[in-house]
Amino acid sequence: MSDEDMSVQEDLEEPSGMPRTFGRVMRRFRVLAGMERAELGARTGYSESTIASFEQGRRIPPPAFIVRVDEVLGARGVLAEMTEDLERAQYPVFFQSAAALERKAVGLHVFAVQAAPGLLQTKDYAEAVFTSRRPALDAETVEQRVTARLARRAIFERKPAPTISFVLEESILRRRLGGRAVLRGQLERILLVGQGHNVEIQVMPDACEEHAALSGPFTLIETTKGRRIAYVEAHRHSHLFTDRSTVRELEDQYGVLRAQALSPRESLALVEKLLGET
Repeated sequence: MSDEDMSVQEDLEEPSGMPRTFGRVMRRFRVLAGMERAELGARTGYSESTIASFEQGRRIPPPAFIVRVDEVLGARGVLAEMTEDLERAQYPVFFQSAAALERKAVGLHVFAVQAAPGLLQTKDYAEAVFTSRRPALDAETVEQRVTARLARRAIFERKPAPTISFVLEESILRRRLGGRAVLRGQLERILLVGQGHNVEIQVMPDACEEHAALSGPFTLIETTKGRRIAYVEAHRHSHLFTDRSTVRELEDQYGVLRAQALSPRESLALVEKLLGET
């Protein structure tokens, strides 16, 4: 890893045990306020058991709760300041750095090979992806991961709008993860997102006799400062590449992939056709 790679990783690394740290601090403010969990839950719109889960670090609270509980407990911003770190903690460790970059990217280009990219997934499809994992994830972790994945959709509503593109293997559109109804919902979601003025979705057909990226999926990210970064993930590990030679190599692959794939118009037509057949 280059010095620049190490710098990016160090800047974005998640503090260990952030949910537990937040929970301990929240509990301390609650006790100082002379408030029971049930009362705090009633004032913030959550059950007593959920408040306990937050305090024990077993669940990560949503941003709206963090702001509200800071006000209710008179924490004067101490709890609210942890919001960004807690948002990052929702993701698996290997994805946290990429999630932080994705949230602020001005350009995002994704090549996917096994399942619909996280940014395009519906709630049902995301649940199917996470419940299919082996070893199995517990119910709380699945709920947390799904919530975090859906929150990433905010990038489509950002102003100014980032430039976003996807190249999907055709097999993704046929794989019935979660069943027929789930796949139908996912295809509808792809059609909807693909109509965005700043989004282009292309399909790499199974019948294509050439393929520029057989080595696997990757994501290209452009930051507000003009830095170009490549994210590559494989079996619970990931790497952010910032060295120009590696990033250029993947940019070249992506450019050729887009030329080999169906056009955005042809791709959406295929998705619509498959939707009609599903």
